[in-house]
Amino acid sequence: MKFQKWIQDHSNHITVLSAALIALGFIGKLAGVLLLYKIALAVASIIAVIPIAIHAYQAVKVKVISIDLLVTIAVIGAFIIGEYNESAIVTFLFLFGSYLEQKTLTKTRESIKALTEMAPTTASVVQADGTTEEVEIDDVEEGDVVLVKTGGAIPVDGQVIEGKGYADEAAVTGESKQVVKTTGDEVFSGTILADGYLKIEATKVGDDTTFAKIIELVEEAQDTKSHAEKFIDRFSQYYTPAVLLIALIVGLISRDFRLAITVLVLGCPGALVIGAPVSNVAGIGNGAKRGILVKGGEAMDTFSKIDTFVFDKTGTLTKGATAVSNIKNYTNDEELSLALVARLETLSDHPLGRAVINYATEKKLAFQQLAIKNNQTIKGQGIVAEIDGHEVCAGNAKLIATHNLSLTPQQEQDLLQLQKTGSSVVIVVIDKKITQIIGVSDVIRPEVAEQLARLKQAGAKHLVMLTGDNQITAEYVADVLGIDEVHAELLPDEKVQFVKKFQDQGRRVAFVGDGINDSPSLATADIGIAMGSGTDVAIETSDVVLMQSSFEALVHAYRLAKKTVLNTRENVVIAIGVVLFLLIGLFAGFIYMASGMFVHEASILVVIFNAMRLLYFGRKK
Repeated sequence: MKFQKWIQDHSNHITVLSAALIALGFIGKLAGVLLLYKIALAVASIIAVIPIAIHAYQAVKVKVISIDLLVTIAVIGAFIIGEYNESAIVTFLFLFGSYLEQKTLTKTRESIKALTEMAPTTASVVQADGTTEEVEIDDVEEGDVVLVKTGGAIPVDGQVIEGKGYADEAAVTGESKQVVKTTGDEVFSGTILADGYLKIEATKVGDDTTFAKIIELVEEAQDTKSHAEKFIDRFSQYYTPAVLLIALIVGLISRDFRLAITVLVLGCPGALVIGAPVSNVAGIGNGAKRGILVKGGEAMDTFSKIDTFVFDKTGTLTKGATAVSNIKNYTNDEELSLALVARLETLSDHPLGRAVINYATEKKLAFQQLAIKNNQTIKGQGIVAEIDGHEVCAGNAKLIATHNLSLTPQQEQDLLQLQKTGSSVVIVVIDKKITQIIGVSDVIRPEVAEQLARLKQAGAKHLVMLTGDNQITAEYVADVLGIDEVHAELLPDEKVQFVKKFQDQGRRVAFVGDGINDSPSLATADIGIAMGSGTDVAIETSDVVLMQSSFEALVHAYRLAKKTVLNTRENVVIAIGVVLFLLIGLFAGFIYMASGMFVHEASILVVIFNAMRLLYFGRKK
């Protein structure tokens, strides 16, 4: 056991020694010292075949006929007939190919390794007396308060209770832009505080943090096989013994032992075995770097075949928060009217009022200091007050009728237009004159229309919106975004019924939602895609998690899935094509053992480098 481990730990040294002995042998041949040539190559063969034979033996113990067994038998055969140059070169190329294979596979896993290395190992916990103590991350408990200074890694999921800073959340969201964090904001473990300081109350620690779940998910995803990999596994079970049988038959018929062992070497399906897994790992790694978590090769394979995307509206196609979307003005002093109504709305906690206040604040209007007198809230109508010497009213059409006012034809048309867009309206009256009609709605994400068009260009055939919102608002949003089909006023279980209906029609369905109230639909669809903050429900229920809640990430993920599956197929074709070329060349007389082994190892590198292109897929030039 110790010997096997020693050989495994020093396989790279054995490869180098083998190369040196081969070089020494050929130097001896050029110098006319044939004894040195034979001894050097024989020793090189013996040294290099040992790790290969150990792997073959370990595979046979678990009843697997591996590539290593084919090479071991072939090398022993070449050694027996005195072809030391063939056996030495074959073993060296095989070991060197394995070395390059591991190096390039390691390259594809760098993004995952970078994630794990970012995981903090200690935390500065604030004690009762205000001092801090550096403790192991496993010793931090929920409810503890941790201090993070500039440049430090945030060790827990939690809420900021003191301080202000800028957090680099690329490890969680894939978004490189720094995000300002202040009291009340949520922060994630594994993100870096680029500037400032924060005191954070821990809500999740250790393996329960979002960052830990991301690492776990991505590592598991790399081990989840695609359909292509499962096919290759089944294929290899029959292919490798078949090569042994063919070599035996060739030897018996031709009586050419050298030809038989050459068949063993050239029939090795090395590129076929490695081609699909490396594509899978590279594709998942590409997504992980961009905050796109794909749950394995099978999810990637299914995602690539999606033709119908079904979207939730609120929080997915829209921002999920009401805001002022339009203002119709009927006054020369627009800012005064807005300031007065914003001050009036400070008397209310209604969502429409908060939207108006936020809008006035964004416009940097000074309304908070305006004096208020005689305010009155009229239930079901609005608010009335005297503000800074002006009589101000804000509410609905009933409030306007109560004050014996009526809308002009233009104002009625504007009101109808806002309502058709799904907006709720606030009619503003100042000194018995209608000055503004303010439309408030759940704002459509600005990038969605463009990205949905790109999604169609990438291969999506049908876009559907399912929402619990009213029909008028839903139809307006669908029209603006270019969505093909819309169904409104639905409960969660009714959304599931529509997903099943599309599947019954033979469509491959992806459901895109926020991962919370849409979890039944996410689980039912062929692919569930969670847009949002990476909540526990999103990670557990969906097949793909978009940490940025970005439609650009959705398009990239869809294109990446298609590219990964295409890349896998390319590798399979390359691998099978090389094996056929070698066997044809062997029987045609222009391929020999050493040259064939060189082509064989080169084909492994070709499929690996082809897969590594996925690491750079989607990179902006």
